[in-house]
Amino acid sequence: MHSMTGYGRGSARGPGGNVLVEIQSVNKRQLELAVTLPPSFASADADVRAAVAQRVHRGRLTVTVRHEPAEAAQRPAVNEALARGYVATLHELKRCLGLSGEVSIDTLVRLPGIFDVPLNVPLSDGLRGVLAEALDEAMAQLMTMRAREGAHLQSDLLQRVQLIRGFLAKAMALQPGVAARYHRQLRERLRQFETEIDLQDERLIKELAFFAERCDFSEEGTRLESHLAQFENTCRQAESIGRTLEFIGQEIGRELNTLSAKANDAQISQLVVQGKAELEKMREQMQNVE
Repeated sequence: MHSMTGYGRGSARGPGGNVLVEIQSVNKRQLELAVTLPPSFASADADVRAAVAQRVHRGRLTVTVRHEPAEAAQRPAVNEALARGYVATLHELKRCLGLSGEVSIDTLVRLPGIFDVPLNVPLSDGLRGVLAEALDEAMAQLMTMRAREGAHLQSDLLQRVQLIRGFLAKAMALQPGVAARYHRQLRERLRQFETEIDLQDERLIKELAFFAERCDFSEEGTRLESHLAQFENTCRQAESIGRTLEFIGQEIGRELNTLSAKANDAQISQLVVQGKAELEKMREQMQNVE
């Protein structure tokens, strides 16, 4: 089991400079990727997305890539041909206008285009390899954190399943006494009204049979236990299970609601309420499961 929240950071160095990759992950029902790359790395966008999507299936991930070019790559280049053209033009202008003075270096460096400063280093094959290395490291850290948090989620969810199973066992133990208690209460009411009814009266037998059938939640209990076992088995799977757990959680809630409607007993109703409370906590946790 993996959580959908996590953080990873990776860096790598190559001839073209350093590449830093940061990945942040938060909850999202589907996979959503937001990738920020330096302009010269734009052609690697599809590769980055594919590498992330191969290992992550749910969540909103923000991938940020930064590039620090090597010192040699940042050194400005001089446009010598343009500089010579400026000098020749300035000398011609000085001759035409009869001006004095020399064309100095201070004058030349202020003219546009003399220096070519490489703002973005092209994405060479070497830089692609450096990017892949940094991305792998960031993904490894992210997956480690997601797995660690997923283990905590798994432990919490399994504990709550056991609590619901305990409530169910108590409710099932109380079920046989519900009909018997109703029988005693019915007889007591009849005595209070001084109504003489034969205990073998067909109407009384039908009423008791109808009540016993109406409050029998054996099938719901069996299905609920099956859903709880399925939930436990799913929790122990390694792949993306968040949506499956949410579906099973809905089935557990449906059986609890039916059981509550059939209970006709204050103690059983209280146990069902406690089970629903635990299920609600499970639903909150399931929102974090990939």
